[in-house]
Amino acid sequence: LQDPPELIPEMIAAWQAGADVVYGHRVARKGETAVKKLSARLYYRLLRRITDVDIPVDVGDFRLIDARVCRALSALQEHNRYVRGLISWLGFSQTYIDYVRAPRFAGETKYPLRKMVKLAIDGITSFSYKPLKLGIGIGIGLSICSFLFLLFVFIARLFDLVVMEPGYASLMCVILFFCGIILVMLGIIGEYIGRIFEEVKGRPLYIICDREGRFARQGRDQTMDRR
Repeated sequence: LQDPPELIPEMIAAWQAGADVVYGHRVARKGETAVKKLSARLYYRLLRRITDVDIPVDVGDFRLIDARVCRALSALQEHNRYVRGLISWLGFSQTYIDYVRAPRFAGETKYPLRKMVKLAIDGITSFSYKPLKLGIGIGIGLSICSFLFLLFVFIARLFDLVVMEPGYASLMCVILFFCGIILVMLGIIGEYIGRIFEEVKGRPLYIICDREGRFARQGRDQTMDRR
């Protein structure tokens, strides 16, 4: 096995010490190509940058989770689940155990490029709607470019620096400006769609840590504030 079962006693010891989630952290990934290692590293760093969730880097699905984490995860209502991100989103006490991932000795990976791309898209779309807002920045940039181009044309005509076809400069300025305005409006629409998406997922605003006293009779659900 690439993920060593002999690490399980260490995971159990960390769990008994108080950790609710124990990750197997890959300090090295033997047998994988440099392209795969680089793409995975870049992807998880990008994901951490564009989301508000502290999703761990160099961590796969090899982990130990407490029953309380499992119950909280099962209570979430969304259907398209990016489990690696959801466990981080839930919070709880989390720790890591380093290990070296062994190379594959037999068989072929069940995660070809197509599935890896889908997993990456699921991770981004499940925890960030910033891509929907890209139009705002690009649109503002295009509008600024149109004004700069207009200024350049004015100076060029004033000092007779460049010979242009009549109407070309004004047409380009108008096209750039209105393309920028359209992209800004699309970005604003994306902002609204992103907020609707957040509401539709129905994730709780907070998660209860412990029930004490008379509330403990209703069931013991340990969770922590969302990160």
